[in-house]
Amino acid sequence: MGSWDAALDAADVRGERLRADFTRQRRVVARYRFPQYAAVRLLLPRPTVPHLLAATAFMHHTDSLLDGEGSLRERTAAYEQWAGQVRAALATGHGDHDVLRPLLHACAARPRLAGHVEAFLDGAAVELDFAGFATEADYQRYVDAYSLPAFMLLADVLAPGAEPAGYRSACRAFIDGSQRLDFVNDLADDLGAGRLNLPRDVLERHGVTREDLVAGRATAGVRELIARELDAACTSLRAAHALVGHLPAAHRAFGRALIGMEEATAGAARAKGAGLLASSAWPAVPAAVRLLVREYRKRGQ
Repeated sequence: MGSWDAALDAADVRGERLRADFTRQRRVVARYRFPQYAAVRLLLPRPTVPHLLAATAFMHHTDSLLDGEGSLRERTAAYEQWAGQVRAALATGHGDHDVLRPLLHACAARPRLAGHVEAFLDGAAVELDFAGFATEADYQRYVDAYSLPAFMLLADVLAPGAEPAGYRSACRAFIDGSQRLDFVNDLADDLGAGRLNLPRDVLERHGVTREDLVAGRATAGVRELIARELDAACTSLRAAHALVGHLPAAHRAFGRALIGMEEATAGAARAKGAGLLASSAWPAVPAAVRLLVREYRKRGQ
C-alpha cells in the first residue's frame, strides 16, 4: 500500500498535529469499511489518498451523530451543534476538531469540496426523524437529499477541477444502486434496530408485511421482493460504470473497483436470498482480493 507518511507528504500535510489528525481519521475509515479503505490505499495516487479519507471520515462522523443513540431532541441538538461548528470552520478556515482539520485541508486543496460539504449538511437532517418510506418516490427524494450529497463529497475528490458534464448523473446512478443494495443487504440489522428502509408500497406490491420480514418468513413474496430490489440495484450499478470515463486516468482503477465491490456484494446477497432476513451477505475474501489485484495491474488505464 505504500508509506502513509509518503502519502501525507504528497498531499502537503505538514505539522505534527495535522498529520496526527489525518492518521486518526485513516484508522477510523479502515475500521469502518476495510475493503474500500484497501482500495483507496492500493489504487489511488498518493496525493489523493489523505483527502479522500478526510472526506470519508467527515461523512462517517456526521452520519454517526444522526443515527446515534439518544432521543430525537438529543440527536437534533448534537447535529445542529456539529453543523454550526462545521460551517464556522468553513467560513474561517480554522477548526478545533480532529475531523475538521483534515477536512479543511482537503477543501483548501479542492475548493469545490466546501460547497459539497454545505449541500451535505443541508440534506443530512432528513436522517434525524427518518420513519421509513411510504413510496418509491419518497426513497428517490431521500437519495437526492442525502445519499447523493454524501457521495459527492468523495466524488469531488475523485474528479478535481470543473465537474464533467454527465458526471453527477453517473454518480447518482452509483449511489442509488449502492443505497438500495445497502437497504436490502442490511435488512436483518435494520429490522433489529426497529428500522425498515424498503418502501411500503413496494412491500404491498409483493404481498409482504413488515411482520413477515421481522419473523424471517421466506415466503414467495419475500423472495421475489428481495430479488426485484437487487435487480434494481444492479441496473443502477451497471449505469454507474459511466462515471469511470469522467475520472482522471489515475483514478479510474479505483472507480472500477468501487463499483465492482458493490456488484460483488449484490451477487453475494442474491445467492443468500431470503437468508438476508437473518444476516447480511458479503463477497468472499478471495473474490475481493482478485478484484483489487486486477485493478492494481490496470492502474492508469
